[in-house]
Amino acid sequence: MKLNVAVLMGGKTAEHEISLKSGEEVVNGLDKNKYKVKPIKIKKNGDWLIPRGYIGEGKELDVREGVFSIIDSEGSHSVNITEENWPVLSDSNVEQLKGGEDEKIDVVFLALHGPFGEDGTVQGMLEMMNIPYTGSGVLASALAMDKAKCKEVYIYNNIKTPDFVVCDYWEWQKNSDKLIDNVEMKTGYPCVVKPSNLGSSVGTYIVKSRNELKEKILLALDYDNRVIVEEYIKGTEITCPVLGGFAGEEPSALPLVEIIPPDSAVFFDYDVKYNGKTQEITPARISEDLTLMAQELGIKVHKILGCAGLSRTDIIIKDNELYVLETNTIPGMTGNSLFPQAASAMGMTFSVLLTRLVELALDGHRHKKSKVERR
Repeated sequence: MKLNVAVLMGGKTAEHEISLKSGEEVVNGLDKNKYKVKPIKIKKNGDWLIPRGYIGEGKELDVREGVFSIIDSEGSHSVNITEENWPVLSDSNVEQLKGGEDEKIDVVFLALHGPFGEDGTVQGMLEMMNIPYTGSGVLASALAMDKAKCKEVYIYNNIKTPDFVVCDYWEWQKNSDKLIDNVEMKTGYPCVVKPSNLGSSVGTYIVKSRNELKEKILLALDYDNRVIVEEYIKGTEITCPVLGGFAGEEPSALPLVEIIPPDSAVFFDYDVKYNGKTQEITPARISEDLTLMAQELGIKVHKILGCAGLSRTDIIIKDNELYVLETNTIPGMTGNSLFPQAASAMGMTFSVLLTRLVELALDGHRHKKSKVERR
């Protein structure tokens, strides 16, 4: 019998549109011989748009400008999923996610990015509802999402990461000049400014002067109450995707991806990531020794943070030293995304990758459930 998979996308975040693209790819990539699929959109205001029924064989999801349409494989018929013709759940009645027998959700595939999706909040809700979900649990999700706390974990475990200063909104309001003095003393220029709890390089800037630093911190504080100002390390940028193992198995590193922004770009920012101009080379053009070191580091970070299912750790190589920038627990699944590219390089199709992630989610849930039942 086919499993019912709900794909959760959108969210109350600046990464809403990227999440919709990931969700669309996942809905259409899941093997319809094994799964019936329900796309669920969390709107920017927090409402949940949940269509009745599931998408089966011969049907696909089309998302344009945030509007859901279900089409058949030939594209000859379209049904829009809108607030007018489908029920909308709000935070107060999200228990309806459990549904009746026909609507029952067997597993949730998380295609959310950023706050209220990648940070442990949705994971906690699904734990309370006893619904399996893909990816990491509450603690690992929250730790990886909070770049400042995550860097403290890196440092505690002797993992190199660029020097940084945390800029809190209230401290900034009290004495911005003191914070800027601290940044200049610890990181110097150029330095990187980014919100502590966002991904996809949203609100991320490279700055080269005191005036520019003040301006960009203010912009980043529009996204988050805490901002990281980080040492800028120029080197070879790579990312290490890690695929989790079943209970008792070790996670494994996929081929490394080397990221080369276009000459006009200073770094891999939001626009560069999604405009299709970045060169991404898999496997990365580095030595075998550095490749093994980076893959071991990616697995080490995955295990230290307690990740499950998948993770992707971004790394800069300078003078044969590896510096971890950050770890993503729900990497993008769009056409430009790095994790599916790495899987493809080792011969794993997108559909097979998605099946593996669903199976890991179910296996992890069974393991957690058995532990609880023994108490």
